[in-house]
Amino acid sequence: MSSQIVDINPALAQAETYNEKPVDGQQEFADDEEKKMHPNPPRQDAFGDEEFAEVKYKVLKWWQCGLLMVAETISLGILALPAAVAGLGLAPSIIILFGMGALASYTGFVIGQFKARYPHITGMADAGEVLMGGFGRELLGVGQMLLLVFLMASHVLTFTTALNTLTEHGTCSLVFGVVSMVLSCILSLPRTLVKMSWLSLVSFISIVAAVLITMIGLGVQNDRIPVHATVDTNLVTAFTSAANIILSFASHNTFFTFAAELKNPNDFPKALAVLQSIDISLYAIAAIVIYCYTGQNVESPALGSASSLISKIAYGIALPTIVIAGVINGHVAAKAVYLRIFAGTSRVHKRDLIAVSSWIGISVGLWVIAWIIASAIPVFNNLLSLITALFCSWFTFGLPSMFWLYMNNGLWFASPRKICLTLLNVFTIGIAAVLCGLGLYTSGKAIHDDPSSESFSCANNA
Repeated sequence: MSSQIVDINPALAQAETYNEKPVDGQQEFADDEEKKMHPNPPRQDAFGDEEFAEVKYKVLKWWQCGLLMVAETISLGILALPAAVAGLGLAPSIIILFGMGALASYTGFVIGQFKARYPHITGMADAGEVLMGGFGRELLGVGQMLLLVFLMASHVLTFTTALNTLTEHGTCSLVFGVVSMVLSCILSLPRTLVKMSWLSLVSFISIVAAVLITMIGLGVQNDRIPVHATVDTNLVTAFTSAANIILSFASHNTFFTFAAELKNPNDFPKALAVLQSIDISLYAIAAIVIYCYTGQNVESPALGSASSLISKIAYGIALPTIVIAGVINGHVAAKAVYLRIFAGTSRVHKRDLIAVSSWIGISVGLWVIAWIIASAIPVFNNLLSLITALFCSWFTFGLPSMFWLYMNNGLWFASPRKICLTLLNVFTIGIAAVLCGLGLYTSGKAIHDDPSSESFSCANNA
């Protein structure tokens, strides 16, 4: 069946319900009210009518979308959370984890509302255009692309670390990086998210198994250690620990792309519920259990606190999620470029030489850039922290709140409920600003203090 999105003027719909034709004055009033409620009128979604299309995008089921979101959000970084708990103490960590998890759920829901209001949105660039016109499109588009490419590079580097651990530095680290790049290019070949969803299932099984192995290994290796509800700390340590917990939920920059390919756009809240129920639960279990068996001396990631054998087994089991989480980010980045070039043309739905070669060329180009960034920048990890602080704070918390304020412009104080939501969204923008500001400070300081100077090094990074 053809999937179409129809924009219905509420005033006209009411008139049609009662079989009345609005008079000129009523029609003019209705048009004025519509313009106030929707400063940028909704447009048809990016993929249009796909009834006879060769390549169909809007076929994604809600549970497949949920798995994609899980695979993109939860990766080996989950094993850095126990160190964050050690830096803050158990009580503040639990409050931050569940509180910010709930807030991330809300901002994700707002993204779904914004997508429903403006069906043509397929990425942050389109959302930026709604908010701020052409300038907003370029600002958020460049920001999202920078973030995605740096995340891709981080997965190349993590894959290199994993293979160095498994092989005890069996060869030059650059070779492992090239292997990761080639493998990621191959897995990025599917043009639709529905085909990527099966990879996300493998990724989910992989990370759950790796976390379980790490928890069991540390539980067998160590005795239960007394935990601290609170600890003495300093601003940099406390903020870094809190930011690691908060930004573990930061995958909202991809939500528009996932929602755009849903068979039923109204199913986005179901997919979001799958993600948030899994990531909050898994984060809490992994962080608390591992902290209880390693204490204040836990390494980041926690694999550093495990024995060599456990570390190798966990890294081996986690290889699929290390690769696939990066591949999903790469797919979103490539889709943004592809649609920027071909949106509104029949080329989007074709399998001819130009369409296929363009998709492959874009994907390969992005992965080559990611590999170069991961290999060439000596202070890559600190630079990644800076990019994450700069963009993830706004994509996850700040911008969704701005979307809500934009959609409800003129209604912020219309009722007690609206007042509460307005205050919540303003508060969330404040959280984003603090995360961004302090994140830039701590990352900048780390870059300044880092003595690293080697580029394209064969050295062991495990």
